[in-house]
Amino acid sequence: MEKKVHEGHREKLKQRFLKEGLNAFEDHQVLELLLFYTIPRRDTNEIAHRLLNKYGSLESLFDASPEDLVQNGGVTPNTAVFLSMIPQLARKYMLIKQGKKPILDSSVKAGNYAVSLFVGKNYEAFYVICLNSQNKVNHAALVHEGTINEAPVYPRLIVETALRYKASSVILAHNHPGGSLKPSNADIEVTRKISDALKTISINVIDHMICAGNAYFSFAEQGLL
Repeated sequence: MEKKVHEGHREKLKQRFLKEGLNAFEDHQVLELLLFYTIPRRDTNEIAHRLLNKYGSLESLFDASPEDLVQNGGVTPNTAVFLSMIPQLARKYMLIKQGKKPILDSSVKAGNYAVSLFVGKNYEAFYVICLNSQNKVNHAALVHEGTINEAPVYPRLIVETALRYKASSVILAHNHPGGSLKPSNADIEVTRKISDALKTISINVIDHMICAGNAYFSFAEQGLL
């Protein structure tokens, strides 16, 4: 009898999603629906509430590592991997939507592309977006993880990356997980060093994007290049 009740509830929630989409769902209902696909025979409503109480929000839950989800969230390794895939799937989807090699010929296009690189990343990362002579993306290379202050991004590594991916120009991009878009002194200094290093091989840094959430700060727009 209990199994039939769960099956009926699951079917109703699935049908509601098909009719209304996730925008009509509370956070615990979104998580409950997701858990249907890794937890087949238990009340996922109760588990969803417990996980949200533990992590505080869907964002924090999705940002947690699989190891943390198993140890502190009390879910199976299969469920932990499934949940931790969601931000990475979102990031991949956003990049695919823009095309494999989009043309970044404006700060708006470059900023939106840069933002998509950091979806689901709750730690600082640094990318070099290598462009060809038509401003089309050759490759977005992840060259560093961790804050610039703690572990400098070495200009030599950037030069090697730009040469490897045959860049005519590059856009630098890194994120501020704390939410501030204001460039630090270290951000400005490392941009100058990288720009100087690339000029020696006739490659220009045409912008440096700082991303936080869905927003970005453009060095080019603010006259910092």
